[in-house]
Amino acid sequence: MFRIANPEYLYALLLIPALIVFFWHSRIQRRKALNRFGQKEILSVLMPNVSATRPAIKFTVLLLALASIIVGIARPQFGSKLKTVKREGIELIIALDVSNSMLAEDIQPNRLERSKRAISQLVDKLSNDKIGLIVFAGEAYTQLPITADYVSAKLFLSSISPQIVPTQGTAIGAAIDLGIKSFSPQFEGSKTIIVITDGENHEDDAVGSATNANKLGIVVHTIGMGLPQGGLIPVSSNGQQGYRKDNQGNTIVTKLDEPMLQKIAQAGKGIYIRANNTQDGLNTLFNEVNKMEKTEMESQVYADYDDRFQYFLALGLFLILLDFLILERKNKYLKNFKLFSERK
Repeated sequence: MFRIANPEYLYALLLIPALIVFFWHSRIQRRKALNRFGQKEILSVLMPNVSATRPAIKFTVLLLALASIIVGIARPQFGSKLKTVKREGIELIIALDVSNSMLAEDIQPNRLERSKRAISQLVDKLSNDKIGLIVFAGEAYTQLPITADYVSAKLFLSSISPQIVPTQGTAIGAAIDLGIKSFSPQFEGSKTIIVITDGENHEDDAVGSATNANKLGIVVHTIGMGLPQGGLIPVSSNGQQGYRKDNQGNTIVTKLDEPMLQKIAQAGKGIYIRANNTQDGLNTLFNEVNKMEKTEMESQVYADYDDRFQYFLALGLFLILLDFLILERKNKYLKNFKLFSERK
C-alpha cells in the first residue's frame, strides 16, 4: 500500500521540466558565444579543464536531488502497521437492544436511533478506555470485539438495524452473559456493561445474569429507552405505512419496563437511567464510568500508514553532496581525484 500524505506539494515537480528547458536554452546560447569567440580546437587547448559532459551530469544530479526533496516533503507513506501504546482506562461493553420494539417512536426519532446517538456521544467522550459492542434481540451477537479503535466503533454503530439479528425477542440476560465473555482475558481492571433497551425481557433471567456479572467484578448499568405510556411500532408493507399488530389483529403498544431495568441495575451494582425526548442521561452515566478505577493496559492502535519521507530527504542530501564533488574545474583538494576521465 502506498499513498502521498501531502500531494499538493508534488506540483513543485513542474519546476523540473521548466529547469530542463532553461538549461538546454542556456547551453545553446553558451555554445553560440564560444563559436563567436574562436574555433573549437583552439579553445579546447586554451581551456583544458573544461568538460562538455560534467555540467550536464551536475544538472541531472541536481534535478534528481530536487525531485527527491519534493517527494520527501510530500510525505510518501507505505504499508500499514499496528502500534502498541500504553494507556490507563477501563473496559466497557455496550449491549444494544435491536428488537422491533426499539423502532417505537415515543422517543424521537425512534428508540433505536436515539440509542445509537447516545452511544456515539459516549464514544466521543472516551479517551483511554476500550469499548466493545453487542447487539441483541432474541439472541445476542458480538458486533465489535473489545477495542480502543473508536473510529471503528462508530463505523459499526452506523450499520446497526433490527435486520442484523435473525431472531426477534428481547434476551437481556443473553446479552449480559455474552458481555461477560467479551472482556480481554488478561485484563484485571475495571469492567462495566451498559445495557440499552426498552426492558421488555421475554427470554431469560436478566437479573440473574447481572448478579453473576457483579460476582465477577463487572458493573452493570441500564438505560431505559422509551416512555412508560409506550408507543406504536411502525411497519411498512407494500409501500403502505402501518403499525405492528399481534396474532389477534390488535395494534401492539410497547411500553418501557422500568421496574425490570431497575432490578437489573441493582443486581449489577450499577445505576438505572431513563431516557426521554429531552435527555438520555448520558452525562450522568459517563460520570459514573469516569469514577471507576483506571488500569494501565496495552492497546494495539491501528495506524493506517507509516511515513517513509526520510529516505527521500536523505537521498536528496546525498545527491547535493555528490553534485558538490562533481566540479567543472578541479580544485586543489580534489585535483588527484578523478570521477571522470579527461576528454581528449
